[in-house]
Amino acid sequence: MNRSQVDQLLLRSSKVLVIGEMILDEFIWGKVSRISPEAPVPVVEVVKESFNAGGAANVARNLRELVNHVQMLGPTGDGPDADRLRALLTGHGIELQEVLHDPEYQTVRKTRIVARTQQVVRVDREKKRRLAPADASRAVEHFKKLLPHLNAVILEDYDKGLFDQPFADALISSAREAGVPVLVDPKPSNPVRWKGVTGITPNRSEAFRAAGTAWSDPVEPPQEDAALIQVGNTLLQELECSFVLVTLSEQGMMLFQHDAPPYHIPTRAQEVFDVSGAGDTSIAVFTAALAGGATPVEAAEISNHAAGIVVGKLGTATVSREEILSSFPSHAHA
Repeated sequence: MNRSQVDQLLLRSSKVLVIGEMILDEFIWGKVSRISPEAPVPVVEVVKESFNAGGAANVARNLRELVNHVQMLGPTGDGPDADRLRALLTGHGIELQEVLHDPEYQTVRKTRIVARTQQVVRVDREKKRRLAPADASRAVEHFKKLLPHLNAVILEDYDKGLFDQPFADALISSAREAGVPVLVDPKPSNPVRWKGVTGITPNRSEAFRAAGTAWSDPVEPPQEDAALIQVGNTLLQELECSFVLVTLSEQGMMLFQHDAPPYHIPTRAQEVFDVSGAGDTSIAVFTAALAGGATPVEAAEISNHAAGIVVGKLGTATVSREEILSSFPSHAHA
C-alpha cells in the first residue's frame, strides 16, 4: 500500500464507539542519582508530572487521531480523578454523552514513576465494581439506539468489573443484528467468552490463556510457531469470529482468518522505549481502517505501522495520522 491508499482507508467521517473502563494514567518523571539510605531502592528526584487518558480512554484517544466521531461508553465516578479524566477526553474531542455516572465508582488511576526512560515502579488505585443490572440494561438500550449511526464498535476489557457475560452477550448480539463489526481486546483474567464478535486482538500471552493452552516460548520465524498457529485457529473456531489478530511484540503481528493461511507481518519498530498502551493503538488503528473499508490484511498492515511508531514514544502515547501516512511510501512498489 502507498500513502494515498492508506489515507483513503482512514476515513475521517467514520463513527466508532468504544466501550470499556476508562483509566487515568499519571506519570511522574524524574532522575536517579543515588540510592536511598533507608532501603536498597533508588531515590527519584521529580522533574515533572503529567496525566493522560488511559485504558479504554486511550483507545478512544488513538481513534480520535484518525476519525472525527469517537464516543465513549463506560462508568465514571465523582472526584478530582474523574473530573480530570473527563476533561482530558473532552479536550481530545471525544463524545461523552453515553458515559455512565456512578457516584460509588472509583476512577482507576495508574501512577508510573519513570527515571529518564526507565519505569521504576507503578502504583495502581482501583476497586472493582460490577455494573448494576439497571445500569447495564440502560447501557444496552443506549447502545441499540447508537448502532444505526456507527461504523464499528470496540469492546476494551481491562477486567475492572464492567464486562460480565450477560452484558457482553447483549452488546455482541445487538451489534450482529445491526451488521456493525465488533472488535474486542480481551483480558483473559476475565472469564467472559467473546463468542460471536467480528474479531479479537490479544497479545501472544493473552491468546494462549484465552485458548486454554499452556505457554510455550516464541519460535522464529513465527510462521513455524506450531503452538501459536494452533492457538490462533482454536480461537477462530471457538469464538466463531471472522479473524484473530495476535500482536507478537518484536515479532510483529499474526492475522488468522478462515480459509486462509496465517498472515505474518514483521514489526516495523526501530527503537522500543515503552510498550504501555501499544495494544490500545493497535486495536484503534485496526478498527479505524476496517471502518473505512480496509480488508483485514490491509487493516493489520496499517495497525502494524502504527504500533511500530508508538513503542518508540514514552508514556501512554498516540500516533497521529501524519505519522502513519509518513511511514508508507508515497508510491506503490512495482
